[in-house]
Amino acid sequence: MPIPTVSIETLAEEMFNLVAECAGKRNLKPGDLTKATIARHGEANCGKDDCRQAIRVLIDSGRCIYSYLGGSYIQLPPSDEPQ
Repeated sequence: MPIPTVSIETLAEEMFNLVAECAGKRNLKPGDLTKATIARHGEANCGKDDCRQAIRVLIDSGRCIYSYLGGSYIQLPPSDEPQ
């Protein structure tokens, strides 16, 4: 198994930025984030397992949540601020 050249924390940050960018416009599935990240860095630099770990970091830290809207999606947690 090749050693990833992109850290899990970096992948998590990029995934968070993608989720934030698409918030309110499009719901992203975990597979969408994985495909976008691998397309950006190449499979030699980050694999599916690295992407899964990065998603787990986002979920465990509370920066993103899973939502179930006719499928499993990753979204930003609801804001406490009134709109």
